[in-house]
Amino acid sequence: MTKLAPELPIEVDSETGVWTTDALPMLYVPRHFFINNHTAVADALGVDKYAEILYHAGYKSAWHWCEKEAEAHGLEGVAVFEHYMQRLSQRGWGKFITEAIDLEAGTCRVRLEHSAFVYQLGKTGHKEEYMFTGWFAGAMDQILAARGSALRTLAEQTQSAAEDGCEVGYFETKPLTGDAR
Repeated sequence: MTKLAPELPIEVDSETGVWTTDALPMLYVPRHFFINNHTAVADALGVDKYAEILYHAGYKSAWHWCEKEAEAHGLEGVAVFEHYMQRLSQRGWGKFITEAIDLEAGTCRVRLEHSAFVYQLGKTGHKEEYMFTGWFAGAMDQILAARGSALRTLAEQTQSAAEDGCEVGYFETKPLTGDAR
């Protein structure tokens, strides 16, 4: 294995070409390739249906990642969430900054700067980072479950830098009530 950047945990198997980060196999593709595929699926399914599918898939993936990383690094609580935001920020999606987090209340607010979607698509007048939304609820819920809490959350994108007059994106989680999910 060859270490590409000492500050990032990226390894490339010289025999297979498989990229690995945090013990997970990764795919390395150009941003335009991913976003062109993403928008093609959204166009085919409709943004609302695609966003719903991505929410559930992202939720499940975030839960799994946070669970495994917490075990691997001996992290718990807010430290797990901050570790997740750091790793997401290191993978080219954008810079994720936790502005507020309250595990007892089941709330958090994440600011997104330098969105890969906005860099590729520009000012579209729409929230473009809906793919990320389930990540925050999945991470919060895994952390809450690990603490023994039955509280579960729902995440929402409240702003995107792709919208007119906005320079950053925001995501918020709040406690899940009723059949909201």
